[in-house]
Amino acid sequence: MKDIRPAQKDAYELILEAIDVGVYRPGDRLVESELAERFGVSRTPIREALQRLETQSLLSRDGRSLIVSSLTHDQMAELYVVRAELEGLAARLASRHATAEEIRVLRSMVEDDFKLLNDPAALARANRRFHKQIHLASHNRYLVQQLDLVHRTMALMANTSLAVDGRGRDALSEHDALVCAIEAGDGDAAYDALKRHISIAFETRLRHDADAMLAEG
Repeated sequence: MKDIRPAQKDAYELILEAIDVGVYRPGDRLVESELAERFGVSRTPIREALQRLETQSLLSRDGRSLIVSSLTHDQMAELYVVRAELEGLAARLASRHATAEEIRVLRSMVEDDFKLLNDPAALARANRRFHKQIHLASHNRYLVQQLDLVHRTMALMANTSLAVDGRGRDALSEHDALVCAIEAGDGDAAYDALKRHISIAFETRLRHDADAMLAEG
């Protein structure tokens, strides 16, 4: 297997990133020896990383094996509620504290991301980058820490709502409205724009999952 390891990252970050980008998907079994070989590290840090990920419920037990966890419908709904509130707060704070440079970066991200509409995987990565930039622009380290945890758990979703036909363009239009609110320093509008964005993403995912179940049935 190809070594995807950036030298500065530890075993925990390497495994987490592999889950986030879809190298390992919900239900996949993680084997200590295989991970050590893939990432070129010893088995001890791999074992410690797996224990940490299990503690965070990102991995679960299947007999004696560890597998990437899956989210139930209720868990997904709960996650979106928390995500909407925390991200809405981040947007409100960003409208107050974002620097001119941070706002220009957000604006350029929106413009650049329109070029990725035909590549859902790349658009999903760009989407995570955009949201992370909103978090950082809040200038609240404790909020950023909580949102990092939420977004780690989001990696347990097997697909992205941005792959749904037409959703990518709509999502970027929502990003544009959000940046406009932050540029204007309108905290209420920024909060509402981001909460609405998350709500639409959740509804899109629910419809997609329901259609998939119908097709399978």
